[in-house]
Amino acid sequence: MSNRPNIIVILNDDMGYSDIGCYGGEVDTPNLNSLADNGIRFAQFYNTARCSPTRASLLTGLHPHQTGIGVLINDDGPEGYAGNLNGRCVTIAEVLRDNDYRNYMSGKWHVATNTKTVNDTWPIQRGFDRFYGILAGAANYFYPGTLTRDNENVEHEALNDDRYYFTDAISEYAVQFIKEHVQQHPDKPFFQYVAYTAPHWPLHAHEEDIAKYKGRFDEGWDRLREERLKRMIAMGLIDESWKLTERDPEQPRWEDAEDKAWQLRRMEVYAAQIDRMDQGIGTILQTLKDTGQWENTIIFFLADNGGCAEELAPGSGAARVNKGIGRERTKRNELVSFGNRRDITPGAENTYQSYGAAWANLSNTPFRLYKHWVHEGGIATPLIVHWPESINDKGVIRHTPGQLTDIMATILEITGASYPATYKGRQIVPLEGNSLVTVMDRDTRENRPLFWEHEGNAAVRTGNWKLVKKYPGSWELYDMEKDRTETNDLSGEYPDIVAELSKQYEIWADRSGVIPREKIVALKERERRIEK
Repeated sequence: MSNRPNIIVILNDDMGYSDIGCYGGEVDTPNLNSLADNGIRFAQFYNTARCSPTRASLLTGLHPHQTGIGVLINDDGPEGYAGNLNGRCVTIAEVLRDNDYRNYMSGKWHVATNTKTVNDTWPIQRGFDRFYGILAGAANYFYPGTLTRDNENVEHEALNDDRYYFTDAISEYAVQFIKEHVQQHPDKPFFQYVAYTAPHWPLHAHEEDIAKYKGRFDEGWDRLREERLKRMIAMGLIDESWKLTERDPEQPRWEDAEDKAWQLRRMEVYAAQIDRMDQGIGTILQTLKDTGQWENTIIFFLADNGGCAEELAPGSGAARVNKGIGRERTKRNELVSFGNRRDITPGAENTYQSYGAAWANLSNTPFRLYKHWVHEGGIATPLIVHWPESINDKGVIRHTPGQLTDIMATILEITGASYPATYKGRQIVPLEGNSLVTVMDRDTRENRPLFWEHEGNAAVRTGNWKLVKKYPGSWELYDMEKDRTETNDLSGEYPDIVAELSKQYEIWADRSGVIPREKIVALKERERRIEK
């Protein structure tokens, strides 16, 4: 095996900052905890607040709009919003393939508009040698739509397997790819991208995993948020001076909540989904050890956005079936009940529910807001980095801020690969990220600006200051050293800083191809009128 390290990036889906054990949560994640105990945790790392944009940014080292994924995989209009990875970016897999790496992926792709016909935006066409997973943004865990191996639809395999569960399959194929690589390509390093859908809705889990969490959340979301915060402070992730944000004002006190048994079951299934993922990660780690790849493999683990507050409306199945992210009937031909009906217990294949805003508020402890928004609750992610061969200061926490564009830059430095100016005759947008290698050795406290935009929600952070707005609201300003939980808006006290940072944001937005939300909405409305 080459001395160049193997790279594994594990991304999970719709999980809050503090759900896993090593970030303060109640979910049993012994394998992730072990990676943290023997590696590095980043306390202030950021995603882009939504599924597709995060994947685009992570894979390319660019901001989402530069890659063609301005919102999701829908065609939302002009350049930057086409819903496909464009030709002006390169993926980690494409760069590493040209540097003699083999590339493997299992899990969720979600950066291609066309999920039915093979095209140049699918994983095999964007640098991966092997792929197993879904092309769409979510799936029935027991019988996924858009299920693909390499370029072939294999949904029938899940249909004919009563034991099938997508999270397990993602882990099993990751293990298979490692074993095959070691046997067939022993002289080459590998890059593996493991993109779990857990714990994205629908709430589907095995009963034995759900049973583990019976009673775990009975104290309710208010008390559990307080208890989580205490653990996070003790761990050194959160400063004790930062206030716990108020409960979401649209959610009741736990004491006043109705249908508590149903509410608890939702969180128990959600936790079981994360638990099963961690079990699968354990099999991947054991495979690295069994095949002699453990010491020379660097592993990154992170989430694609904060906890998801989406409540799925009853009767919302048709659109989800049409998009390939739901099934009208189960493998046993039972009708699936779509939406958060309180008279139906979530978890089984014939249900399709989400865990809702109050539990997402717990997931994002101690922060505000959720997936979609770029306040801390939407963009703060755990990031664990583990590399036995090169990380000596084990179990430490780094507080230097970073974001997804830095992952590509880090991998390039570690592997010695070069980011191309052109690729297959196409001009490539220059890399946006900074390597984290120095930060892995010590906190550097960089003051470089970080930027976000999603559906009009916008932010810029530089040094201790973060300017942020919830569309269509006004700019808010926070001192992140004193108030990372964003409870004390200082925009009225420091108008000069608001003006300075908003100017920086506008320059970045213009350079990166961000189109004001009002224009996107107007374009879509014009299209609807023309269609009529």
